[in-house]
Amino acid sequence: MKRFARWHIWLGWLVGFPVLMWTVTGLVMVAKPIEEVRGNHLRKEVAENALPADTEIAVSLPAESTKPVRSVTTQVERGETITRIAYMDGTTARFRPDGSAMGPLSEVEARLIVAEGIEGGDRVASTARFEADSVPLDFRRPMPVWQVALEDGTHIYVGTETGRIEAVRTKWWRTFDFMWGLHIMDLQTREDTHHPILILFAVLSVIGALLGCILLFRRRKPHTVAR
Repeated sequence: MKRFARWHIWLGWLVGFPVLMWTVTGLVMVAKPIEEVRGNHLRKEVAENALPADTEIAVSLPAESTKPVRSVTTQVERGETITRIAYMDGTTARFRPDGSAMGPLSEVEARLIVAEGIEGGDRVASTARFEADSVPLDFRRPMPVWQVALEDGTHIYVGTETGRIEAVRTKWWRTFDFMWGLHIMDLQTREDTHHPILILFAVLSVIGALLGCILLFRRRKPHTVAR
């Protein structure tokens, strides 16, 4: 038991900070509902419009195209009929009813989409366009996007190819994301939950907890009280 007690003390010094960090970051991450963290409460219910009965769609893939197609959808968006082709490689192309391709989303269009689909989306502080290989850390998806930053610090990401809101990143989401990076001990990518440092400290923490449970059953000598 004395040996276990010594091991427990040394392990306590070694894993005390990680255990405290895991507890604090876990507390922060559960402080708000996940729906609020994801910004779902900011998304407006946008009514869908039916296609006109006489709508004719004339979209065909170029003869030289070899990109496998995942899906083809047609719907009315902001008063315009748009056909969207999603390819298996993750890219997307948009077409007008006459089959002509639509170019990448403009800054004005991105602002309109945010104003229409997000509460307070008309209060824009700044906009910036990012290519697929240089997106900000709070987006982390390899696709070209417009970042529409609102005055309250919320970042809305609109796909330049998809023409849709791809992500809502509130200030609390970024706090959550930072805490998640600390929790898994990966502040660089905040994606790797299986790396040696995390596993090592987790194993040591389990051993320390088990030793603590064993020491609960240690027999102690009664203390005599001097009269």
